[in-house]
Amino acid sequence: MATTFKNFLSNDIANTRTLLHEAIPITGSIVSGTYSDNNIKTYGHGMFESTYDYPYLSSSANQIFDITVGYAATSECSASTSTQNAKKINIYNQMAQYLVGYDETGSIKKFTMPTTSAEMRDCYFVPFARLLSKDEIKKGSATLELSVSGNTAYTEDGTIFSDRIKLTDTSGSTGYYVDSPAGEYGVLFASTSVGTAAFLQGETLGDATTNPAAGLLYYQAGIAVLSASVFNENPAGLLDSTLYVNSPRITSVGDATTLGFTAGVSGSTIEQMATGLRNRIYNISFNNTTELNSTIYFCRIGHSDFNYSSNPTYLSGSEIRVKTRASDTPVTYFTTVGLYSADNELLAVAKLSEPLRKDPTNEITLRVRLDY
Repeated sequence: MATTFKNFLSNDIANTRTLLHEAIPITGSIVSGTYSDNNIKTYGHGMFESTYDYPYLSSSANQIFDITVGYAATSECSASTSTQNAKKINIYNQMAQYLVGYDETGSIKKFTMPTTSAEMRDCYFVPFARLLSKDEIKKGSATLELSVSGNTAYTEDGTIFSDRIKLTDTSGSTGYYVDSPAGEYGVLFASTSVGTAAFLQGETLGDATTNPAAGLLYYQAGIAVLSASVFNENPAGLLDSTLYVNSPRITSVGDATTLGFTAGVSGSTIEQMATGLRNRIYNISFNNTTELNSTIYFCRIGHSDFNYSSNPTYLSGSEIRVKTRASDTPVTYFTTVGLYSADNELLAVAKLSEPLRKDPTNEITLRVRLDY
């Protein structure tokens, strides 16, 4: 292979940034255990539960998201008699450390609703797999629908309950926040999806609106934080009080009784709480974002450039093979473009789909794009 070098000028290099989006629909039938719970994985440590799109022992299975739950040490749910009390506090602190950060005294800050400054001391956490969220969740595209009828979103015979609420980051495209160490985040607002609107009669986290704030969505981290307020019916004495009349209740495992978050979390394990939320999910959807950075190199070949080759096969008996007479125009054919460092080290190679003819009568500009 013959190699001839030409240096780039400052106007020969351009940088671009492209955002690619992909729609991600997650149906509740998969989340609730389509494969007789073989796509729901639990762990010996009991600190979270993982949902897969296929039986998790299969090599074809892909993780969709995890579900876990936690509360602050200052929460009314926190007590020495509460089940897995230390683990639930540790989970809250770990998530808060990553997503909220520290205050000026070095203490871990609590999750706070930015629209009202109300603290979220009791939360569900839903980290989505990086395979789905990619570089980030597209702002303003996320939707989470939860059933408020019966104990689940789907019955065993596949019946879909009619009453549902919808959590969306409707203002995320323009009204997001940037004071998180994990990147940008938006507020999840609740609205009626199908059926009753009675749950909207009150306020959540001090936001007295027809679409109350119900949680936070961290776009780059790919984590949804749901306030316990969404799952409580009785506001008496709760730090995250709400006046929901019909809310997606958490069902105690092995018991037909439905419990609100505060009543359920104290006596239930993290796995039981995760199962309670998972069985309430009717649908999750969002658009992910892949950031594609590109450097474009314009390889400009003038009429007097690269008309000869240093390849030994270019000559035969000291004569140019492509010339039959001394007066003939020299001709070369390009097949490859190499990008080199300042030390002449080969960094990247671009192949042409077919040889490109070059002679003194033409000029060529090759556009080479390097994606990363």
